[in-house]
Amino acid sequence: MAVLEEEAAGAQDGSTPIDFDVVVVGAGFAGLYAIHVLRQHGFRVRAYEKGDGIGGTWFWNRYPGARVDIQSCEYMFTKFADLEQEWDWTELMPAQEEIERYLNFVADRLDLRRDVQLETTVTAMTFDEATSTWTTELSTGETVRSPFVIAATGCLSAPIEPAIEGLHDFAGDTMFTNRFPKEGYDFTGKRVAVVGTGSSGVQSIPVIAEQASQLHVLQRSAAYTIPSPNRVLNEGELEALKAEYPEIRKAQWASPIGSARFGAVFQGMELPNILDTPLEEQLQRVDALGVIAAFVWGDTRLDVEANNAARRLYAEAIKRIVHDPQTAEDLVPHYPLGCKRVIIDQGYFPTFNRDHVHLVNLRRTPIVRVVPEGIELSDGTVLELDAIVYATGFDAMTGALSRIDVRGRDGHRLGDEWAQSPKAYLGVAVAGFPNLFTVTGPGSPSVLTNMVTSIEHHVEWITDLLEEMRSAGQHTIEADAAAQDEWADHVTGQAGPIQVHESCNSWYLGANVPGKTRAYMPYSAGLNVYMERCAEIAADGYPGFIRR
Repeated sequence: MAVLEEEAAGAQDGSTPIDFDVVVVGAGFAGLYAIHVLRQHGFRVRAYEKGDGIGGTWFWNRYPGARVDIQSCEYMFTKFADLEQEWDWTELMPAQEEIERYLNFVADRLDLRRDVQLETTVTAMTFDEATSTWTTELSTGETVRSPFVIAATGCLSAPIEPAIEGLHDFAGDTMFTNRFPKEGYDFTGKRVAVVGTGSSGVQSIPVIAEQASQLHVLQRSAAYTIPSPNRVLNEGELEALKAEYPEIRKAQWASPIGSARFGAVFQGMELPNILDTPLEEQLQRVDALGVIAAFVWGDTRLDVEANNAARRLYAEAIKRIVHDPQTAEDLVPHYPLGCKRVIIDQGYFPTFNRDHVHLVNLRRTPIVRVVPEGIELSDGTVLELDAIVYATGFDAMTGALSRIDVRGRDGHRLGDEWAQSPKAYLGVAVAGFPNLFTVTGPGSPSVLTNMVTSIEHHVEWITDLLEEMRSAGQHTIEADAAAQDEWADHVTGQAGPIQVHESCNSWYLGANVPGKTRAYMPYSAGLNVYMERCAEIAADGYPGFIRR
């Protein structure tokens, strides 16, 4: 049945009929799960996806080495007992191709494709206060009307094109990790530059190095990265995991990060304070754990001196891996540990011991411009290249929805609101934009957790709220501005006593995007704490929301 029975045939004023109860933007993990859950509750739903296939992040990010940092047995939907028994993972931490296949498997088994329109970009959305409906404009020229919109646009799905002079003047092949060619690319014998050493750069560099004749890594900011424990699953291991799925799921949903098995290397390990530990014992941990030794202390997030001590251990571990002293020094991050998301890599630091791999420290020798032959540096050097790969990151958490012309009450544009202050109450609703819900928006745990678990919680919580509105005969809901501000202050307050997140240009803050207001966006007190608060709000009749 439709969410609002009188709107099934027309709007509240009896004018133009609505097309769907809910429009969903995106068809990745969040969009697919929203389709399923909304349909189960009787809502008429349609999802629009700009790509020509489903998968969201795992459709677009097909660069060499793309891989998840959560174990496969937890990086999947948790509410489909039959499907999880049918699906066979091959690796501990699967690569992009396998995750994309999994999402297509789910879409087929749950018959989700019939409610997805591919190759369709949402270009604009406008809220009509008279009818309490959204009009969604599409790249196909169509417009659709719905009482509600759920933005399943992803936290890391709005790529940033670097502001480099002559970016499009290069005569060779230019690629971006966030829209890498579907057919792949053969780097064999090529002179290649990778610009950027965030997650996609760190993951792709070892793979590209295996093929390229010359590889220049252009680094502006060194990354904290640790070796991935990934491997092919052993014979019988998957069957044992499947037998444990009920217990894994229970532990997963009780975990602060939505993953009971993440960081298993630390399980059973005592976490002493680094400031209380003699240097000899600190170095013994480096002997045993390598770069991971920097992360196994209880006081690094609480004390600046402790954080600095851990950073020195990280530097020591790098110097033990990378042979060239200058390269090793340049690979040491210059910002506090914990300021940016830690990356998981496969062979990143050893790659710099290859004779044909060269690190360019852009803090010492910046890029001047891209020229037809390659990249010109500030010392006059021109790197002659056959291919350039840009791994330059995303406008995180707010970027994808901000790039759509979303107009709420009084014609206010969401992109302008978020440019000034990227806020959303509980990460799901924005004041002044009624009937619009954001899955894993700013103010949610999202990027600090297993994204799949956070997505499932958000979609189910939003759907329950729509059910409540349907039962109460209500038509509009939006976040109260005061509650939204209070939540944003709460989110900032959870970031850590020494505010390590505030001390670097992290995408957690939006500081990697020119002109974007710095504000710490993820909720860091834990998914379990967040879910408890959401449950309390629902039980109390949804305070902080205005419903009519």
